[in-house]
Amino acid sequence: MTTTPGGFAGKVLRVDLSTGKFSTQDTVERYSEVLGGTGLGYQVLWEEVPAGTGPFDDANKLVFATGVLAGTSVPCSGRTAITTVYPSCWPKALVGSGHMGGQFAAKLKYAGYDAIIVEGRAERPVWLFIRDGRVELRDASRLWGSGIRRTTLEISQEMGADCCVAAIGQAGEKRAPLSTVVNSLSHSAGGVGGVMGAKNLKAIGVQGSGPVRIAGDKEQWELLVKFHLSILGANNQHVVPAFPSPESEYYSPGSRWVGEPGKRWGAARPPVEITGSIHDMSRIAYRTNSAAFFLGEQAWKHTVRGNGCTACPIRCHTTLKVPAMATKYGLDEIAQGTCIALNFGRFFFPGLPGGPKGQAALEACMIGMNMADDMGIWSNYGQLQRDFIKLANDGVFQAKLGSAEYASIPWDLWRAGDPSFLLDLIPRIGERRGELGSVLSQGSGGPFDHWGIPESAWEADHATTYWKMGHPKHHANEDDGQCGVIINTQYNRDAQCHSHTNFVRNGLPVHEQKRLAGELWGSPDSVDAPGHYTRMNPHKARRAKWALVRKELHDCLGLCNWMGPWVASPLKERGYRGDNSLESRFYTLATGRNLDREGLDLAGTRVFTLHRALTIRDMATADMRAAHDHVPQWVYEDPKGAQPFSQGTIRMDRADMALAMDMFYETMGWDKATGAPTREAYARLGLGDVGQALADKGLVPGAAK
Repeated sequence: MTTTPGGFAGKVLRVDLSTGKFSTQDTVERYSEVLGGTGLGYQVLWEEVPAGTGPFDDANKLVFATGVLAGTSVPCSGRTAITTVYPSCWPKALVGSGHMGGQFAAKLKYAGYDAIIVEGRAERPVWLFIRDGRVELRDASRLWGSGIRRTTLEISQEMGADCCVAAIGQAGEKRAPLSTVVNSLSHSAGGVGGVMGAKNLKAIGVQGSGPVRIAGDKEQWELLVKFHLSILGANNQHVVPAFPSPESEYYSPGSRWVGEPGKRWGAARPPVEITGSIHDMSRIAYRTNSAAFFLGEQAWKHTVRGNGCTACPIRCHTTLKVPAMATKYGLDEIAQGTCIALNFGRFFFPGLPGGPKGQAALEACMIGMNMADDMGIWSNYGQLQRDFIKLANDGVFQAKLGSAEYASIPWDLWRAGDPSFLLDLIPRIGERRGELGSVLSQGSGGPFDHWGIPESAWEADHATTYWKMGHPKHHANEDDGQCGVIINTQYNRDAQCHSHTNFVRNGLPVHEQKRLAGELWGSPDSVDAPGHYTRMNPHKARRAKWALVRKELHDCLGLCNWMGPWVASPLKERGYRGDNSLESRFYTLATGRNLDREGLDLAGTRVFTLHRALTIRDMATADMRAAHDHVPQWVYEDPKGAQPFSQGTIRMDRADMALAMDMFYETMGWDKATGAPTREAYARLGLGDVGQALADKGLVPGAAK
């Protein structure tokens, strides 16, 4: 038996729903080379899920995987990756991962497991009970048809208040591609709920009482944790406040650091006044108020507190209390969320009375958070809402829906910006009710397939910000020019990468960012100000690779890529530097394995390349450049006709982007003509067997079939 190094719980739990049998594997023996998280998931899909497997087939597997730093005291280490054949990927389902925070990762580690591999299909609805070494499948018939909140409550009453429950709602039960797995009230993994539903798995309840052992010196560990806390900013690692402060040399009105001293969490009992300085590590949670960032000043009086994940002081899930919700809409007066999930309801409306930060907007957000998180509906990073608006405005619903169904929808409420419209719309989507609910719940591929709408109509539309394969852009050229575009070409869903945007949007002035960029990526020219782009250069390609590799590393280690990497800081005395080696320093101390930044980045490159290999295998083509790495038409146009590289436009130049892709492929060691890894690239990363398997199929550049 291999001695388990620190950081790992040591076991991977396998659950065969078809037979009801359980088994375990040694994490280190089988999976430590891929670190955990998405890396473990990719390895399972490569080895065990044949090409051509559909997302709802019994042969598909669902891998819940934490990372080596999850369950420790490392800040921002509460993430779980759920990897599978991804249902909303269109026109062909390919490998993808949903990512959730909350308490699930830590609880699973405390129970003694680094991951759960779910396979097969139960004959009837079940839920998975895990309490340390005790594992059972329990009947979930009484819970089937229930929302996530009732499911969580009933399982918690059965297991005890210290458990964590990850569950699906009605959307997942009905195999909606746009469905979530949710734990800890609002922490969701998008796009994977339908796979649980197809397997008749309603929920997983986890309790654990075991430790996560740290191999290295405990004093060094505590010092590194304190150092990490000292370089944290606010949400998305924004390192300057949104307001002038005598403690800060700079401020940026667009920063998510909105917690100005003197503001109050007005719905807390008693109200809590925001205090603390840049150096006060016990007040970091006061910096972020996601509701105030999106909804403005009115949100402060409704704020109860910030909520968040295990070991994370940022608390980006803002808890709001709006008493009118109960009397006006019959919903809970309390809800919590962050980012797109917080705005789930508001984004269905092209306009609202009082504007995007008025009372109607607040109420729409509350309805959306309450209903979507309960039914388990995923917004597809807001694409669901943008699709809805375009289909309505273009007259598609009126032309395609049956007259009775169209007439049953309260369009007058939608046109008036009345939040009560959502009480009708959201259940239609979550329950896949009628043609509208069935089509919208599939994601963008639903209208393309069902109503024959050409994908090109979405690709040319600036308002939808659609990218490819049924998914939208995710911090693309609007944030980071060529780097953002490259990153958005690489995945089979929206990119979910924040490494690049957390730097360029951190609030520091451009001259400071360029100084840091020169130290990090070899040239100040690796970074441009958003909307003031320069032509492509090799340093931008290097930074794009760095961003993608760090995203995979975070997803493998259990770290939050919405917060990291931490290469900039609020500290003037450090020259606003963060630490580009922070992940490897924690990994070395946790595991006892000495792995420097370059070594850990190489491991991340290996995982990222395995994702590429899976995509090549399942698409049955090595020509990723033509078949996969697509850039939509709207990226090459400006609504006002501005030319690329002129100040104020995010329009990109086709020839320059072709050069950008050349440089990126070269930086990765991939074939420039096809964008596929070469046999040498696979071998260099210890993936020689993967390269050989693909070469045998003619899926490696230069390899004969």
